[in-house]
Amino acid sequence: MGLDKLWIVFVVCLVCTTIGFKNYVWFLSIGYGLAVAGASLTIGILFHNQLTWINIFQILVLVLYGLRLAFFLLYREKKSATYRKTMKTNGMEKKVSLPVSIMIWLGVSLLYVAQTSPYFYNLYNQNTNKVFPLIGAIITLFGAIIEMVADYQKSAQKKINPNKVAMDGLYKLCRCPNYWGEITVWLGVFIGGFTSYKSIGQLLLALIGFLLISYVMIDGAKRLEIRQDKRNGQDEDYIEYCKKTPIIIPFLPIYHLAHKE
Repeated sequence: MGLDKLWIVFVVCLVCTTIGFKNYVWFLSIGYGLAVAGASLTIGILFHNQLTWINIFQILVLVLYGLRLAFFLLYREKKSATYRKTMKTNGMEKKVSLPVSIMIWLGVSLLYVAQTSPYFYNLYNQNTNKVFPLIGAIITLFGAIIEMVADYQKSAQKKINPNKVAMDGLYKLCRCPNYWGEITVWLGVFIGGFTSYKSIGQLLLALIGFLLISYVMIDGAKRLEIRQDKRNGQDEDYIEYCKKTPIIIPFLPIYHLAHKE
């Protein structure tokens, strides 16, 4: 399993997510971005003597992705009154007990290790295959660009009309393009390590990381749909938009995740 070095990545994730003790939501937002960047950079440092240009490309994309996400989320929380109102309305500013915070801290740090483990095993097992790592890195870059563009398009539309659901740009393809981008990022990471696993345990760790973050994104889209339905359920434009726009994956005809009466 590579635990002789993987524990270092785990410790880095723990350090990067300590910000969550200020607000538990930050374990899964700002701390998430910092942990992804920190874990990826740590993997590069641990195996610096054997890095190829493809490995550097993989790691650089994920480091920049994590940092961009962390600072975007921090900026949004500090500058967006609409977002702060949503946080307060949905109880995301409430305090949780220290034992609960510690369990979340440990759990998410393990998740972030699992998510980045394909890159770890690619180097730990000295994988010589270059095709899958390169294809995976390109997919990851594509997903990171999707998520970045979606975040900024949504922010721009919210500045014009804070109470209106974003429907332009990438939001014409699906209602949650940022979540689509996130899933695509980690699909690329998983594919990038596909030929590197030397045991069922290594494969399972990487697969669990990808499946869990995909579930988090799908559940996030579901919860967002519930909130949007509550606020905009009587808006004819919103109703028509939901009828013709897939919720999370473009062109995949899944229009609702929340239960409809």
